[in-house]
Amino acid sequence: MIRSRPTLFLLAATLLAPTACARDGGAAPPTDGKTGSTAAAEPEVVKTLRGQGVEFMGTFDTPVGLTGYAGVAGQRPLAVYVSKDGQHAIVGTLVNAKGEDVGAAKLKELVSGPMGARMWQRVEASHWVADGKAGAPRIVYAFSDPNCPYCNRFWEAARPWVDAGKVQIRQILVGVIREDSANKAAAILGAASPEQALQQNERDFARGGIKGVAKVPADIEAKLRDNELAMLELGFQGTPGIVFKDADGSVQTRSGLPQGEDLQAVLGPR
Repeated sequence: MIRSRPTLFLLAATLLAPTACARDGGAAPPTDGKTGSTAAAEPEVVKTLRGQGVEFMGTFDTPVGLTGYAGVAGQRPLAVYVSKDGQHAIVGTLVNAKGEDVGAAKLKELVSGPMGARMWQRVEASHWVADGKAGAPRIVYAFSDPNCPYCNRFWEAARPWVDAGKVQIRQILVGVIREDSANKAAAILGAASPEQALQQNERDFARGGIKGVAKVPADIEAKLRDNELAMLELGFQGTPGIVFKDADGSVQTRSGLPQGEDLQAVLGPR
């Protein structure tokens, strides 16, 4: 995944709200959505932005003579409108007289859709523990640490949806907050019933949660490393990091504990 350099940091940074637990301290060749041309024919300003961390995934026409470039910076879709001489670009939103975002549909087609599919495939292939019925109509993935109080609050807040069979939360365990986080995660993943071990940790969270293993087995350590790598690849810097599909089937993410109406956006109608 692309890591933004300082020039574009404000475009890419995800600010951690106080609803998340913080961690302890090669892009594919670009293609032109119209012609299939490669970076060799790119305008200079596009090459500059690419060098600063923007990944471009296609181009589109606009009604004002500018060429639209659909890009992504730090997991955020980004529209770049390039002048005919290729020396200047406007980064942001282009609206028409009706106030409509000219590039919104193309960004969704060229960036948000493919990015969402890659993201969903990545979390599906991670090492998760199911919380809820297998036949639940909505699946939500959550990167979580056994010692994260916000993860525990999300678990509690989701009980009405999970208990009603409406949602299955797939907990992607990582061990990043405290020294014994990996030991507790290993105790859950290595249990005879990881699902029951997960429930025990959440129910007993206020009393310290599950007892961690003395030494993390090598196979489980590899799973935890892969889960943490997935978390970082998807742009999460703390837990919980949530991945879900909305009512339209579009993949969305949330960093930190969803609150208020946003909880229903994540979990669906109650």
